[in-house]
Amino acid sequence: MTATIKNLTSITHNGLTLPKVIPQLTFADKLGGCKARWAIARMKYTVEPGIYAVGNPTDQSPVLVSANYKLSFDFLRKELTGIDAWIMVIDTNGINVWCAAGKGTFGTAEIVRRIESVELNKIVSHRKIILPQLGGVGVAAHKVKKQSGFMVIYGPVRARDIKAFIDAGNKATPDMRQVHFTLYDRLVLTPVEFTISAKYALFIIAAMFLLSGINKQGYSTQLTLENGFRAVFNVMTAYLGGTVIAPLFLPWLPGTSFSVKGFYVGLLLAAALSLTGYTGTQLETLAWILLVTAITSFTAMNFTGASTYTSLSGVNKEMKRAIPFQLTAAVAGLVIWIITRFI
Repeated sequence: MTATIKNLTSITHNGLTLPKVIPQLTFADKLGGCKARWAIARMKYTVEPGIYAVGNPTDQSPVLVSANYKLSFDFLRKELTGIDAWIMVIDTNGINVWCAAGKGTFGTAEIVRRIESVELNKIVSHRKIILPQLGGVGVAAHKVKKQSGFMVIYGPVRARDIKAFIDAGNKATPDMRQVHFTLYDRLVLTPVEFTISAKYALFIIAAMFLLSGINKQGYSTQLTLENGFRAVFNVMTAYLGGTVIAPLFLPWLPGTSFSVKGFYVGLLLAAALSLTGYTGTQLETLAWILLVTAITSFTAMNFTGASTYTSLSGVNKEMKRAIPFQLTAAVAGLVIWIITRFI
C-alpha cells in the first residue's frame, strides 16, 4: 500500500508522460508524517518508486535520488521550492535513506535498476545523479557509473541544504558534510522508538501487575491492588528511561555503547525509586535494580537503529555482547522479586 500524494499531476517530456508533484506539503502530508513519527502504519507510508518532476524540469535539470519512505520523499521535495528538478525514488521497502543504506536496500543494484526502469537516459541529457550523503554506505559509485553510465554525486547530509548545494554547482561546504545529532534530532525520534516497543512493555506491565498478588497464602486481589500499581510505575519508569531519557541525554552518558548508557540511566532511576520507597524491602530493591537496569539497557540499545553514530556490524556486535547480560539481569531480578512475594 502506498500513501496518496496530494495534487499529483503529470507532464509530457521527451515523449514520456511523467508524474509531477508540488513542493508544498499539504495538511494530509503533515498529518501522515506525524503518524509515521508515532509508528502508525509507518511501514505502509511509502510512495511509488519512479521518477517525479518538481517545477518545470528540462533535460538539463538535476536528478535527486530518494528512498520511497514518504517522510524522506517529503523532506526532499519541500526543499525544492523554486527549483526545477527530477526526483528519482528507489524502492527501499519503505525504509529511510540511512537505515536502508545500512540494510542494503538503498544500494547499487536498486539504483541501477531504477535508472533503467524509468528510462532516465531519455529524460535527461546529462549523466549525473545526486544521492543523499547518508546513502553513501550502501552505494558503490564506480559500479553505478560502469553499469548505468550515470555518475554519482553525493549531496549534503540534510535536505534543507540541497538548494544551496545545487546553486553552488553541486559543491558542498564542510558544514553540509557534517552529521549532526542534536537534542532536537533525538527528540523527534523518541516517539517511534517508544511506540514500537510499547506492546512488549504493556505485556510486562500486565504480568507484573497480576503477579503482585501472589503470596504464601495463595493469591490476593487486595495485594494486587496494593503492590500492583507500584510495580507498574517501576516498569514504566524503566521503559521511559530507555526510550526517552537515554536518547535525550545520549552525548553526556558514560560509555560508548548504547546498552551501557542505558544501564547507567537504569541505575540512576533505580536509586531514585529506592529513595522514594517504590522498591520496597532491601531484597525487593535488589530485584528492581536488576529489572530496571535490564529494561533501560535493552530499550536504550534499540535506539542504535535511529542513530547515525552506528553501523550494522557495530549494532550486531553490541547486541551479541549485551543481550546475555540483560537477559540474565532480567531473569534474576524477576526470580528475586517473585521470591519476595512469599517472604
